[in-house]
Amino acid sequence: MTHPAFRPDPAAGVRPLPRTPSGLFPSAPPSRPAYREPHPVTGSGVAAGAAMAAAWLVLFALLGADVAGYARWTLFAGTIAWLAAFLLVRSGDRGVATGIAIVTSGGWSIAATVVAMRWAGTGDWPLW
Repeated sequence: MTHPAFRPDPAAGVRPLPRTPSGLFPSAPPSRPAYREPHPVTGSGVAAGAAMAAAWLVLFALLGADVAGYARWTLFAGTIAWLAAFLLVRSGDRGVATGIAIVTSGGWSIAATVVAMRWAGTGDWPLW
């Protein structure tokens, strides 16, 4: 004879096991709050930043009278644009900052290509 506390429960095999949800289909609201981006990146923001940065770089590039002037003005304007993009990333619209950064890096690449082509064509470094 076994002790009554150690006897198996006859109804134990009939009880359904508790079902643990897989998480694929949430059955309850999330336990943590969902945070939203205060300034989401949008296509219109990127386009606006790109257009303004392109106009900014072109205006400064037109100040240069020769290749060296063009390269220096483009580098200066790009530095100012990147500082503005950094400030926008920290406290403003990240989409506009993305457009500024993309166009500025493209403008710097064009300026570097122009300097390299002049250097290759003349054999003289144009920025001295």
